[in-house]
Amino acid sequence: MLGTHNVFNALIINILLGTAWHCASLFMCTVIDLNRFSPDKRIYRPHRWEKDGRFYSEVMHINKWKDRLPQHVGKNGFSKSHLDSLSPEYIDRFIAETCRGEWNHKVNCLFALVLLSINKFYLGLLLSILLIIGNLPFICIQRYNRLRLQKLRSMIVRRSQRHTAPDPSEDTAAADKKREENTVSEK
Repeated sequence: MLGTHNVFNALIINILLGTAWHCASLFMCTVIDLNRFSPDKRIYRPHRWEKDGRFYSEVMHINKWKDRLPQHVGKNGFSKSHLDSLSPEYIDRFIAETCRGEWNHKVNCLFALVLLSINKFYLGLLLSILLIIGNLPFICIQRYNRLRLQKLRSMIVRRSQRHTAPDPSEDTAAADKKREENTVSEK
């Protein structure tokens, strides 16, 4: 336990351990196959209290501050600032990336258990609260973006189905034309 160290040394040790934990978490989330981060999994599904993202925009006013926070965009990663494509496949990948980001920040929050176990209670509690407060905005951003992307994907799929579905008026027009041709050829 770090209780025998002075506060400064304890903080340095906590920072070093926390940095190692966060680096390991980031490495793990980048090597795990993206297919493992499915939005259909229970932990990534929308909650009723999120109100399809309205909780984040109306209560947390997320649009006022989310773009001010740093983001990690790895190799072939996704930037939250813009979409490169509106294809359902691209959006599906982006949605999975939001699950990956959420997983990373939730795993980072688990470091609070280490902080509580190696420090004096009050120092461990303080550091754990700071750790969770530091990761919570990023978890909220991932969830908010995922809800928005899922709405966008549904709209794009509905639109494409409308454009590819056979137009019933075209069938009627073609049938009317054929009847006219048959009538003309009979005369």
